Amino acid sequence: MSRRLKVTRVRTPCPDSFGMGTHVLSMRIDGELLDRLRIHAAKRGMSVQDYVVRTLIRDDFDERFKAAVDETEKFYGLT
Repeated sequence: MSRRLKVTRVRTPCPDSFGMGTHVLSMRIDGELLDRLRIHAAKRGMSVQDYVVRTLIRDDFDERFKAAVDETEKFYGLT
C-alpha cells in the first residue's frame, strides 16, 4: 500500500490587491489516498482542495508533520 505525496510544481509568488503573494502547489497523490481525502472532505461538505488547505493551516500541523517525519526516519533507521 503506497501513500505517496509528491510536489510536482510550485509557481513563484504573484502580487495581489493586498500586497500578499499567491502560490500554486501541484501534487501527485495515489488513488487510495485521494479517495480517503474525498471521503473526509465530503463529510465536512468541502472540496478536496479546501480540505487540504484547511488541514495545512491548522495550528498543530507543524507538530504533527514533524512527528510523522520522526516516525518515518525511525522506521527506516535514519535516527
